[in-house]
Amino acid sequence: MDEQTQSPEEKDIVLCAPARAGLLAFGWFNIGLAVIGMVLPVMPTTVFLLIALWAFSKSSLRFHRWLYEHPILGRTIRQWHEHRVIPVRAKFMAVGMMASSLVYVTLFVADGWALPLALAMTLSAVSAFIVSRPSRLPTR
Repeated sequence: MDEQTQSPEEKDIVLCAPARAGLLAFGWFNIGLAVIGMVLPVMPTTVFLLIALWAFSKSSLRFHRWLYEHPILGRTIRQWHEHRVIPVRAKFMAVGMMASSLVYVTLFVADGWALPLALAMTLSAVSAFIVSRPSRLPTR
């Protein structure tokens, strides 16, 4: 297909076969992690689905559409893509895991104050972003 007849999505597909296969494998790996995250409360789901969606957008329009339109897995992706919604449960989990990580690094990893301070500043900014997103779809 020449450049002028391709859709914008088709132009993003990686043509190099090894890179495309690697992106497909990476996408399915992240789908697996997302499914595990649906069962284990300490692991996120949406972030892995977004990574998989990105990998599929570069390697396979078919799998990209499948994931985006999936009745279970695609719902949170569509809510984020269309309305930038992060569910309340996901916000609590994300902020809680970041706080736990900061405590762990401060108590068991860091030798001084620089690493915990830098981590606290970074995680505070990320937490502020997460908390500031809407939690529910807008009413119509």
